[in-house]
Amino acid sequence: MLVLALDTATPTLVAGLARWSPDGATAVLAERTVPSGNRHAELLTVAVTDVLSEAGLSLGDVGAVVTGLGPGPFTGLRVGVVTAAAIGDARALPVVGVCSLDAIGSGARTVVTDARRKEVYWAAYDSDGARTDGPGVVRPEELTVVGPVVGDARFAERLGVQVTPAEVTTAGLVRAAAPQLADPSALSSPTRPTLAPLYLRRPDAVPPTSFKPVTTA
Repeated sequence: MLVLALDTATPTLVAGLARWSPDGATAVLAERTVPSGNRHAELLTVAVTDVLSEAGLSLGDVGAVVTGLGPGPFTGLRVGVVTAAAIGDARALPVVGVCSLDAIGSGARTVVTDARRKEVYWAAYDSDGARTDGPGVVRPEELTVVGPVVGDARFAERLGVQVTPAEVTTAGLVRAAAPQLADPSALSSPTRPTLAPLYLRRPDAVPPTSFKPVTTA
């Protein structure tokens, strides 16, 4: 099965194509990792077009879409989820959502990414790669680290441990989605499942709770 994988949960967007088989084998055919900051909406479609072109394929060849659900910033995260949903709807494809932290590193580890506000998103995994705790958001100084740490190395000093740099990858997204990709009942219907982004906290911008009276002369 040809899988299109997308993620916009971090400042580096990911778009990739992979050939996945039920025995767990995954071959990445093309991938773009683009430092995007707040330009996810501008760059994601271009990245998808580029990986299709590099692989010599089209959306008509894709059998499923995998998208990272975060945790991540509100605006950037929505871009990937909405794009995946739109492609799924347009092509009648199943869309699988996964925790983006699951797609960073492998084996026993603690994953940390930038949550802004001087905090990190985190999750912990056992030797089989199964998530044992998280995802959560916390100040680095308050995080109890289990096993090696991978992710955003800028937090090493505040965590008090070495952090191996690592990011979301196409292979990681497909690996995280494997249980759903392997479920015929989940993929036999073109109906798109509900994709619920993992925000973990309230947005910076919220509706006002009071209004100042306006007077006219």
